[in-house]
Parts: sequence; C-alpha cells; structure tokens
Amino acid sequence: MTASPTPRSSRPPMGWNSWDSYGTTVTEAEVLANARFLAEHLAPFGWDTVVIDIDWSDPSARSHGYNDDAPLTMDEHGRLLPDPARFPSSSGGAGFGPLAEQIHALGLKLGIHVMRGIPRRAVAADAPVLGSTLRASDIADPTNSCEWNPHMVGIDHSVTGAHAYYDSVLALYADWGVDFLKVDDMLWPYQAAEIEAFAGAIDGCGRPMQLSLSPGRDLSLTRLDHLREHATMWRICDDLWDRWEDVEANFSRFARWAPHAGPDGWPDGDMLPLGRIGIRAERGEPRDDLLTPDERRTLLTLWMIARSPLMVGGDLPSSDPATIALLQNPDVLAVHREGSGTREVFREDPLILWTADGPDGERYVAAFNVGEVELTVALDSQDVGLPAVVGDGEVTELWIGEPVPVKAVSVQSDAARGVAPGSSAIDVVIPRHGAVLLRLRPQG
Repeated sequence: MTASPTPRSSRPPMGWNSWDSYGTTVTEAEVLANARFLAEHLAPFGWDTVVIDIDWSDPSARSHGYNDDAPLTMDEHGRLLPDPARFPSSSGGAGFGPLAEQIHALGLKLGIHVMRGIPRRAVAADAPVLGSTLRASDIADPTNSCEWNPHMVGIDHSVTGAHAYYDSVLALYADWGVDFLKVDDMLWPYQAAEIEAFAGAIDGCGRPMQLSLSPGRDLSLTRLDHLREHATMWRICDDLWDRWEDVEANFSRFARWAPHAGPDGWPDGDMLPLGRIGIRAERGEPRDDLLTPDERRTLLTLWMIARSPLMVGGDLPSSDPATIALLQNPDVLAVHREGSGTREVFREDPLILWTADGPDGERYVAAFNVGEVELTVALDSQDVGLPAVVGDGEVTELWIGEPVPVKAVSVQSDAARGVAPGSSAIDVVIPRHGAVLLRLRPQG
C-alpha cells in the first residue's frame, strides 16, 4: 500500500453524527435512515458525511452511560468489530464494509468513532498484536486510561513496535472503506504520543481518512502547530448540548480559535444538538431540542462564521422541517464554505460582532445579542470593517434574504446612536439570544 496522508479540504467537514440522538445504541437501520435523508435533503448543500458514534462494538450498550466490563465484539487480535445484532451486515467478519458500500452508493462518506488505546478485554486475553511479536499486555499502559469510559487502556508508545496495534486497526478500517475517524480521549489531557501514533497509522493505511480529535476541554492554542500537523479537526470544548449556556460559552472559545481555521485544520465547536434528540442518548430523554428558534439561529450563525465543522446531532427523518430548513440556506452556507479572515471585532455584552471576507469582495457581519431583552442597534459601518459609505453596494440579511437599510451619517447628532459622523449606520433589531448575519455585496 502507498501512504495516504490525512486529506486537507478547503471547507470544514459537514454531516450527521448519531451521538445526540442515539448515544451508544444506534443501529444499522437508524444509520441508513439518516444517511438516506441526508443524501436526499442535505447533500446538495454540502452535507456529505455519516458518523457512527461510540460503542458500536458493545452488544450490551444502553442509553445514559457505559457498562463496566462490557462484552465488546472483537477479533483474535484485539481489534473491535461491529456488534452484529445492531449491525446485521457486519456478520461473518464483514465489519463495516457492507454498510460503507451502501453509504458510498448514496454519494456520502462513512465515519466511525473510536477510543484511543486497546480494549481491556484484549489485555486480559493477552491477544497477539497483528504484524508483531508483541502481545496486548506488552503495549498496554493502564496508568493512562480514560476517566469517563471504562473499556480501553492507553498504549505505551515507548515500547518498540507498539505502533503495530494502531497500524493493524487502521488497516482494518481502510479495508472496510472508512472515510472519517472521530478519535476520543485525545485532548484532555493532551495525548501527543497517541495523536502522533494514530495519525501515522492513518498515513500508512493506504486510504485517505479525515481525523477528528475529541474532547476539547481546556485546549490551549500552544497545541495549534501539533494539531495542524496531525489532524483534520479538533474539539475546542467539552460535549455541547441543547442549552443556551453551552452555546454562549463557545463565543470566547471561537474568538480564540476561529482566526486559525483553514485547510490546515478546523477548530470544532462540537455537534449541533438540533432537531429530534435524546431518543436513546447519554443525556436527557427523547425531545425536540430545547433551544428557542432564535438560539438555534445564533448557534448556526456562530458556527458558520467561525467555520467550525458542522455535524448535526438530531435524528433527521423525525426532526422538525423548520430545523432542517436552517441547514439548507445556501447564502448562509456560503459564509461557512468560502469565508476568510474570520474574527471577533467587538464585544460589549450584550452585543458581539464578528466579520469575515468573501471570495469576490463580499463582506460578512454577524451581530449577536447574548442579552435577555431585544436589542435595537445602529451598527457603525467602520466598526465592522465596511466602507464609510456603503450605498454603492447591497446589504442583505442572509437568514431571511431581505435587504437591510443603510443610512449615511453626516451630522454630529447621529453620534448619540453610537455611529461616528462620516460613517454609515446599519439599523438592526436582534432578538434575545438572537443573531443577524449580513452580507455586503459590492455592485459589479
């Protein structure tokens, strides 16, 4: 096989992930139902990846937690295999290969979640490591285990040849046709040796795969160069759920990380907990997400202008059509796909302003109200990087597709509205916990 390094893309990954709806318990039928919906309704807008989240090998998986000493399905070399009861097409050692064929036939990519390390059960059985004279007990590092998931132990990469285990695992995934890997317990604490070993196994497996690292609690910018070298995307927060406080907390994180987003790597604000979630999840009961319509728009506006990866967590076929429509706005998605120079330019709570540039001279402005009452504000054109006079172009609010009035300011009395004389005022009304997303498109 020839080396196939982690692929780089001009836009962040986009797709669906099973976690927010099904936690550890998703089935093949549910994955395919969401894949078919994605292919029909969202793929034309750029959504192209279907990710099976954690514990697909556990026949005893349940909602609201993990099982100690779970009877994980694995082969004689300690490599996890799909539970054939939940994934019938994997029977007979076929793994995710048949499911990947169905996903690919829809024009989509298949992603799977994995934990770093080697299964505790493989260590207990002292399984032989494929392609090596080592056994599981030779490479296991029980002192470096996940604090929240009981199934795996770390790998001691100071052992010569320990990389053979990840090499064998990635060879299996490549044979199945996997396109995207979400690898967990990598960033808190920061697991530099594990990241390097996993990325190296991807590079040598013969198949391009995007690498996503989780979770992002307390992640420092000092790690940026290392992350860019080894990963496609990396989480900058812990799990995000359908609570306003979770959304609001990511403003400061994105302010640090979004200016560094680009083809070299994508800071990830976590999945979008939108639509029908909690069906058999780790958190909460079956529900339509608890965010208000304005909070949903704020979440998406921030993720779009910050150019975060977008992975929808709601069960797509049973989600409200109004929520699905938010994911189908081509003008909003253009900000996500083509924006550059993204940054926060103003923060005086409750008003937060972000800007970005488009590829053809467009200028994007996102204005957020994190306060508890509606906010009426005149945006100073020069505060958001627009020309002093913007009358020679058109300002449009992209969520509703309607023009926004712009007033030239030339008298001192307008300074009372917070707009400098000589600037233009862009009048907007932003609901509680709401957002507007503006585009200036120069004439010609």
